[in-house]
Amino acid sequence: QVQVVESGGGLVQPGGSLRLSCAASGDIFSINAMGWHRQTPGKQRELVAVITSSGATNYADSVKGRFTISKDNAKNTVFLQMNSLKPEDTAVYYCNTDIKKGGPVFRYWGQGTQVTVSS
Repeated sequence: QVQVVESGGGLVQPGGSLRLSCAASGDIFSINAMGWHRQTPGKQRELVAVITSSGATNYADSVKGRFTISKDNAKNTVFLQMNSLKPEDTAVYYCNTDIKKGGPVFRYWGQGTQVTVSS
């Protein structure tokens, strides 16, 4: 069993900042990557940012220069620092943990945390 728990969402004014955290625990053999996706009603879940086991990062174009993903390997935790937030960043943010067990890689999701950007 693997548990993925997010925290840090909330309500913030445009231009403000939030920091999301995500901790993975349980039967973790080898984490390939951890990342953040977001979803709004009626739309598909979209990638926001990902960080691999080697520290390589990738961001959606819409958040480049504003969001930063980082990790704490010792605690199996990933963070998303969100600055200069815009109303269009409003969404439920989901953390994913990709764990390699032998050959295949399994993706685990958290329950999601709401981020609302509004004045």
